[in-house]
Amino acid sequence: MTASLEESGPNGSVRVEPSSADGRTRLKVDRLDALEIPDSLRELRGQVASTLPRVDLPELLLEVHSWTGFLDAYTHIGQSKARMDDLPRSVAALLVAEACNVGLTPVVAEGHPSLTCARLGHVDANYLRSETHSAANATLIKAQGEIPVAQVWGGGLLASVDGLRFVVPVRTINAAPNPKYFGRGRGLTWFNAVNDQVAGIGATVVPGTVRDSLYVLDTILNLDGGPRPETITSDTASYSDMVFGIFALLGYRLSPRIANLSDQRLWRATPRGTTDSDYGSLNDVARNRINLARIIAHWDDMTRVAASLATGTVRAYDLLRMLSRDGSPSPLGAAITEYGRMDKTIHLLALIDPLEETYRRTTHTQQTVQESRHRLARAIFHGRRGQIYQRYREGQEDQLGALGLVLNAIVLWNTSCTDACINALREADNLVGDADIARLSPLGDQHVNMLGRYAFTTTTPNGLRPLRISPDSAD
Repeated sequence: MTASLEESGPNGSVRVEPSSADGRTRLKVDRLDALEIPDSLRELRGQVASTLPRVDLPELLLEVHSWTGFLDAYTHIGQSKARMDDLPRSVAALLVAEACNVGLTPVVAEGHPSLTCARLGHVDANYLRSETHSAANATLIKAQGEIPVAQVWGGGLLASVDGLRFVVPVRTINAAPNPKYFGRGRGLTWFNAVNDQVAGIGATVVPGTVRDSLYVLDTILNLDGGPRPETITSDTASYSDMVFGIFALLGYRLSPRIANLSDQRLWRATPRGTTDSDYGSLNDVARNRINLARIIAHWDDMTRVAASLATGTVRAYDLLRMLSRDGSPSPLGAAITEYGRMDKTIHLLALIDPLEETYRRTTHTQQTVQESRHRLARAIFHGRRGQIYQRYREGQEDQLGALGLVLNAIVLWNTSCTDACINALREADNLVGDADIARLSPLGDQHVNMLGRYAFTTTTPNGLRPLRISPDSAD
């Protein structure tokens, strides 16, 4: 028999009914319906796609630099103020080599002073590092947020964090096995955060596929730029009650996508049966009580934990490991867990509200943006079958930092062109509404050539190309 709650709205049907398996009362929430695509949106997408210019990736990077100057963020490791001639071109070539995973050979041009092998090797060793990647990325994030189209997409206060897996076929301590993702080999995970303006705002590299929730906070607390997000979405694997508590202490709203809402627990602050504990139709669902006394007893220590994380004194991953030992939380960890259950219950109630569609759909939409960005990352990182051959953590971070930077440059270029297209349509008296603009995406790449150019010429049409002399036989 269905309980008294039986409501429908734009968020789908929500019911409270006993489970056929164990007879316990559970929530039943229908899946969200897909949004209809109006003819105006379909037409606008076609107009934007048909007007985006075709461009080679190196040209795209240099054009974005001409607008933003982001390649000027690459400074000498020795803090030398002298600038090399045509340095941005050399940096752009190295970014293409790293982000596309093709190495130096396709970008070397010995006849061009800024693209010789020696010059690129020098720039790579002295200018490209995690600090300069972050500084350049901050410039791109700022430029993205200033474009009117991106402001229609969001204000930068919503962000998502998810992991992209890479196989590492070389021997390294910064990789771990996982047959599901890496087969018989080993690999790593690139956790990256993207905001609702579709700007990648930070990333963390971790070995293997450890629990996502342990690294979501580290990623959010070490952003390259942009507004500080207020709400953080993630996939189903990226949350726990303790993580909810840490996020709430730091002033974030954790909003993970939860696969099976009917299996989730709702928590109450008062014991059942008292005069102030009537939860209406949810009485039978909110069976679990929060231990408020535990939170009060450890409140001072909980605020110190938040301060340590906010100031960077301790990493979130290391802290969460200390708060939970052998699968059981410490007394302080248990208090943070109780605090997190309150925030998690508020999140669940927002997800099941039958009359409020925005909250639940926003979580799904932001995760879809993240998945589309990962698809573009795979398209860019096409060399060597998409596998990482860097043996050391620093090299892996630098290469994936270059990938994130090139991703943001493509997004900025697409967004700028989309904004220009919309302005041209409006100047021609075409009606373009913000509702349609909000559903455009800057994550397309059909017009961007990332595979290189090849010259079909030969200087020895009638003879054998000279053999290379090996170092051992040179004597």
